[in-house]
Amino acid sequence: MLPNAARHDDMLRLFKWRIPEYYNIGVDVADRQSQSADALLTREADGRVVRTSFGDLTRLSNKLANLFAAQGLSPGDRVGVLLSQGVETAVSHIAAFKAGMISVPLFTLFGEEALEYRLASAGARILITNQANLPKIAAIRDKLPDLDVILSIDGPESGVLGFHDFLEAASDSFDPVPTKADDPALIIFTSGTTGPPKGALLPHRVLLGHLPGVEYPQNLFPKAGDRFWTPADWAWIGGLFDVLLPSLHHGVPVVASRARKFDPEDAFKFLKAMEIRNAFMPPTALKLMRQVADPARFGVTMRSIGSGGETLGTELLDWGRSTFGLTINEFYGQTECNLIVGNCSEIADVQQGSMGRAIPGHQVAIIDQNGTPLPNGEAGQIAVQRPDPVMFLRYWNNPEATEKKFIGDWLLTGDLGSRDDAGYFWYVARDDDVITTAGYRVGPGEIEDCLIQHPAVAMAAVIGVPDPIRTQAIKAFIVLVDDQTPSPSLEDELRNFVKTRLAAHEYPRFIAFRKALPMTTTGKIIRRALRDEEQQD
Repeated sequence: MLPNAARHDDMLRLFKWRIPEYYNIGVDVADRQSQSADALLTREADGRVVRTSFGDLTRLSNKLANLFAAQGLSPGDRVGVLLSQGVETAVSHIAAFKAGMISVPLFTLFGEEALEYRLASAGARILITNQANLPKIAAIRDKLPDLDVILSIDGPESGVLGFHDFLEAASDSFDPVPTKADDPALIIFTSGTTGPPKGALLPHRVLLGHLPGVEYPQNLFPKAGDRFWTPADWAWIGGLFDVLLPSLHHGVPVVASRARKFDPEDAFKFLKAMEIRNAFMPPTALKLMRQVADPARFGVTMRSIGSGGETLGTELLDWGRSTFGLTINEFYGQTECNLIVGNCSEIADVQQGSMGRAIPGHQVAIIDQNGTPLPNGEAGQIAVQRPDPVMFLRYWNNPEATEKKFIGDWLLTGDLGSRDDAGYFWYVARDDDVITTAGYRVGPGEIEDCLIQHPAVAMAAVIGVPDPIRTQAIKAFIVLVDDQTPSPSLEDELRNFVKTRLAAHEYPRFIAFRKALPMTTTGKIIRRALRDEEQQD
């Protein structure tokens, strides 16, 4: 998508969007490619590497799309995908796209409550998962009236169909639905400051909108011999649209791994063994890898590394240069409008501490509360002008939240920043209470709602506190009911209560018991007052 240019300014001048009226992500990333070429390289637990060609993706996704139709599903229906990195995950999304359906990526570490909310909110009619996740689904299935079909990639069980059994019998010939570029393709749930997560509805064009933001920070990706990997789960925008789908669009093989927990030393070994040249590495992963002694012993050779989610400091950038012989390119975006700012060390200077400059094709500005662009050097809200191919359509069944996301034609990111005279953007802070922890953006409202369901909890407030590895750790302030007393055992019980119902990355690592919480006159918790207290301690 990016023009051939040796300087950033020339690239901006030459860039033009090429968005056709009709476009289907599934057709693009599978059917359009060289069918004999490698699409996925999956490293199994026993060390075997399973190669999946683009022809395999085409054939399997056609079979699954036919299975959808055989089960009575129609274009526009929602398909839940509760799987980690793997062939079946890619095939499930591609089949949904080809069938004109809407895929709903789901994180395998979500607990019952988090899954129930997302599946019910999306009205998912079919769910594709594995045996490990079936107990969670069984516990909530009677609360999901729209869920008609469950497929398990590990075979059939009571009330569950076998994914591979059905695919084996299905036809591998399928005529894809002729979707328009603006037609809905998927729903990704994103955290907010209050209440449950919001489902960002993304259209097919959003993959084309991502391309400049992938190519730029991956040092003009793709180039001959490129091979892409990320430890980020494909259930998130960073794994799915920063790595998997853009790589397949370009015919570049993607490495898949099923590791449940990130191990920094294993990551070095994995990069070497799988001959990975390009990676999206969340800052937390890089910080953990920085603690590994003598990384040169692994003999890793990389061409590009991109990172996003928080500002990379001088120390981390210097470590990247000494370890990999390259500059780690920071980029910036969010689910609703991703990869809009970034660095490309190959054609522009990287200013340490800066998020980079606007990626070609995106109009990014610093605006005031009235939506007026501010002069360079002044702090305000980072905003993106619509229309923009990478921008979401709306929040699913939430017009009020959609309306609040915009001032006029400016999409509000919720982040405060500034821009200098050279066009570099500098992050200042969040404009709300969203917590950035280990690369995830977590809304306090969902955790608070979970905590107050515990019989010992009367009120709860959640904030992020500084953490050297995770950027922020989650801290909960708890007011107990009258007959309860604080104790270490109760703290552990509350942590597990959240961990099992929401997700492992959402539980409070720190808990403080209070007699009361700071409140407004209308009864809203003042989280900022709690953060101020933490800074003073």
